Amino acid sequence: MSNYWIAPSILAADFARLGAEVDAVVTAGADLIHFDVMDNHYVPNLSFGPLVLSSLRKYGVRAPIDVHLMVKPVDRLIGDFLDAGANYISIHPEATEHVHRSLGLIREGGAKAGLVFNPATPLDHLAHVLDLVDLVLIMSVNPGFGGQKFIESSLPKLTDAREIIASSGREIRLEIDGGIKPDNIAAAARAGADTFVAGSAIFGTPDYAATIASMRRALAG
Repeated sequence: MSNYWIAPSILAADFARLGAEVDAVVTAGADLIHFDVMDNHYVPNLSFGPLVLSSLRKYGVRAPIDVHLMVKPVDRLIGDFLDAGANYISIHPEATEHVHRSLGLIREGGAKAGLVFNPATPLDHLAHVLDLVDLVLIMSVNPGFGGQKFIESSLPKLTDAREIIASSGREIRLEIDGGIKPDNIAAAARAGADTFVAGSAIFGTPDYAATIASMRRALAG
């Protein structure tokens, strides 16, 4: 893996052939596979649960799996996704009464823990749980649906998060999710992101390898 990670979101994949789709983006150069888990409660949409992840593992997918839980309450599903084979599990502070405990559950289960910030959620929570966080995810759209337009105010928020991470001295990934495309990925990187979720921008194109390569060229430039 390079320091910049590309994380295709399977929310935009063809679910009739999901195993083959994941194989295709991994072959095309993806660093990890992003799971957008929605419950029609915390967010107004319903996607998929841990059985999809365990099925992909049984199918033979070995790539790191990055699970973004847009669910409330969240603790029960943390355990289910740990059992299914998640490598990263990220939660929203609004989705749990006890952020510290929920992050602890993830790490105690052997996965890396992430904390997710919606466009209007301040970064204040980080000050209290930074020692338990392996990944910070900044949403550049409001969660719940794929294919939304990038929210520009996420860029200064990325910079603020990068400063917090740098001052901690810890190795923490800074991920951005929402509207990321080859033409704006470099701006997100300049603002501080090192991990980039892209759904329709990859799965909506005919050549996944060419799309991921164009993203890497933009990051290198």
